[in-house]
Amino acid sequence: MNINAEYVNPFLEAASAVFKSIMNVELRRGKLTIKELPDPSHDVAIIIGITGAVNGEVVYSMGFNMVYKIAETLAPGIDEKQMKSEYKDIVGELANMITGNAMNLFAYSGKRIEMTTPTVVEGDNFTITLVKQTTLGINLYSPYGQLEMNVALK
Repeated sequence: MNINAEYVNPFLEAASAVFKSIMNVELRRGKLTIKELPDPSHDVAIIIGITGAVNGEVVYSMGFNMVYKIAETLAPGIDEKQMKSEYKDIVGELANMITGNAMNLFAYSGKRIEMTTPTVVEGDNFTITLVKQTTLGINLYSPYGQLEMNVALK
């Protein structure tokens, strides 16, 4: 297992900054786990491909309850029908903000990293082909619920 903190911390910092500035919510770091794959544990996953100085994926995942709380915060007054049709776009926008912040942090540190546009997937019967690689799993907690961050980089 050789995931360097200098490649993990920008994702943690970016997620924390976005949750704090956009939703006024703190993310508290929970325990770290080592996993065989970056497979998400929750219903909704955000997948970001990474290339450059390191290669792999970062996968954020959260339950629908957290997704709905985020959507209510970012789109106040949204009704349930709109929520069901637009939550992926809302979560995708949040993912874009996190990715943009992480890219800025990497650029500032001089690390050459490219990231794909975040992809939002949901449900428990989808299959994603993720890198088969030892993964650092980080649980982040907020009043909205748990956000899992899986980092698989080499």
